[in-house]
Amino acid sequence: MGAVTIKFDRFPGGLRKAAAFSFDDGRDHDRRLVASMNQYGLKGTFHLNSGVLGRDGHVRPDEVAELYKGHEVSAHTVGHPFLEQSPDDQIVHEIMTDREALEGLAGYPVRGMSYPFGTYDDRVAALLPALGIEYARTIRSHGGFELPADPLRWHPTCHHKGMIEAAERFLQSLPYRNKMELLLVWGHSFEFESDGNWDLMDRVGELLQGQESVWHATMSEILAYRRALGALRFSADRRLAHNPSAIDVWFSADDEPVKVGAGEMIQL
Repeated sequence: MGAVTIKFDRFPGGLRKAAAFSFDDGRDHDRRLVASMNQYGLKGTFHLNSGVLGRDGHVRPDEVAELYKGHEVSAHTVGHPFLEQSPDDQIVHEIMTDREALEGLAGYPVRGMSYPFGTYDDRVAALLPALGIEYARTIRSHGGFELPADPLRWHPTCHHKGMIEAAERFLQSLPYRNKMELLLVWGHSFEFESDGNWDLMDRVGELLQGQESVWHATMSEILAYRRALGALRFSADRRLAHNPSAIDVWFSADDEPVKVGAGEMIQL
């Protein structure tokens, strides 16, 4: 028998599509937004500024754990500065203090963030790994469904104002050469209120709800899954596969879906 052809082209369940939502600032309208997302089985990453929690128009610190249960709490700095205009020690303070505060509220490690105002430079991005940040979302929408080449410059598909058209294209598209595809929507909950378009959440929820071809995940779940997939070990002929991670993963072997469980060794 010849060697097996392996492709890292599948999300959990052998799927090739994933959808995630990413909202900033922790405004009080997150309560309505999370309720709507829960209704339709959508999953979100919520980037919070710990320095303003509890102030007028923002969620309270004591509701963070319960409000965002089943979603992800992520960093957005303490005070929302332009990081590329900040000295290194201030960047360290903004991110580490935010992480520590949010971890105390959420009860788990916070390892991601979104850039305040969506702005950054190479210096800022280079500092992040030493601060425990594994991914950072921008606001540079690309309109496509590709996964990030660099998680520290994670560009979204679109702002939520354009998510209906994007979701329709996403569901109708055939993954190019069987590649994994991601719909990543970003925005702010207060914009639904100010624009009077909360119906967009119902419309996107109705589009995505119950779609068996789509994995709904947070940004950290997507990154952790991709890392586990890339950590698979194969024999020289690729007929033995070992998964050293704590996450079940799926891949294609000669174009057929294969699952290898956490810590499992399988023969193909």
